[in-house]
Amino acid sequence: MPGENHVLLEVRNLRKYFPIRRGAFGTVKKTVKAVDRVSFFINKGETFGLVGESGSGKTTTGRLILRAMEPTEGEVIYHLDGQDPFDLMKLSKKELWEFRKYAQMIFQDPYSSLNPRMTVRDIIAEPLIATKSLQKEALSQRIRETARKCQVSIEFLRRYPHAFSGGQRQRIGIARALVLNPPFIVCDEPVSALDVSIQAQILNLLGDLQEEFNLTYLFIAHDLSVVEHICDRVGVMYLGRLFEMAVTKELFFHPRHPYTEALMSAIPAADPLITMDPIKLTGEIPSPINPPEGCTFHPRCIYAQPICSQDIPEWKEYSPGHYAACHFAGELTLKGTAR
Repeated sequence: MPGENHVLLEVRNLRKYFPIRRGAFGTVKKTVKAVDRVSFFINKGETFGLVGESGSGKTTTGRLILRAMEPTEGEVIYHLDGQDPFDLMKLSKKELWEFRKYAQMIFQDPYSSLNPRMTVRDIIAEPLIATKSLQKEALSQRIRETARKCQVSIEFLRRYPHAFSGGQRQRIGIARALVLNPPFIVCDEPVSALDVSIQAQILNLLGDLQEEFNLTYLFIAHDLSVVEHICDRVGVMYLGRLFEMAVTKELFFHPRHPYTEALMSAIPAADPLITMDPIKLTGEIPSPINPPEGCTFHPRCIYAQPICSQDIPEWKEYSPGHYAACHFAGELTLKGTAR
């Protein structure tokens, strides 16, 4: 890990278990392990991508990092400028309310994430009003400035969300997240519900805002082409666990985990002369209620050996900045993306 002066946040052994209760007395019968022993760090000013199949625990991890959900166990250490490092999980309700100025979220669905009864101005102003950050003319000035930077016309501020397209709504959502000038933003699949051409515009907007305000992003996505374009480093999740983490180029061209190799093989190439040969994973994703013993990926892994079903692989650094949790990460030669 780099020196602490470069790190914005550290996630340590984060877990989120959902108990399944049955019977008249609500007895806990089983537990859904949505996030299980996840650890990583995000440097200041970078975009850290979190990828994986649906149900891998990406969004839950993002919500835990903002403490929008209470974790079962773990720490999230923030290193904010001018403050001593602190564990978000230990903040009181009052302290957590103050912390909201430093971290915000851009949601996946630009339709359901905006209140249809509020005007665009009120939607963007809501974080400022809730935290009592600005009043009257200063508040109006901040709203206009933020709207302009997020490519939301001033003329639209008195309109309601139903009057806008998906891309315009997402710009409104970005403006709402940015209006407090937070150093850290969780982007929860912010372009997955948009057309491809609009996706490019939103990604370029996020890049411009990051450069102008030195923002740090946790970018949650399942589209690896988008992740390759925008992210500096990437973490790969499967069934609630982190399997691999590396600089984007290193991960895409030199994966060390078989699951990452399978994901890379499914990325469509822009060159029509390149023949796709995706790795077909056998079986279905195991249930998080009853995950397999050992490496949770071993029932679908073509390289699995007996040890994979017995022991949980250790999270190790195999080259500078390249981490993986696989018993054979140091021995396998895996294929990356063909591009």
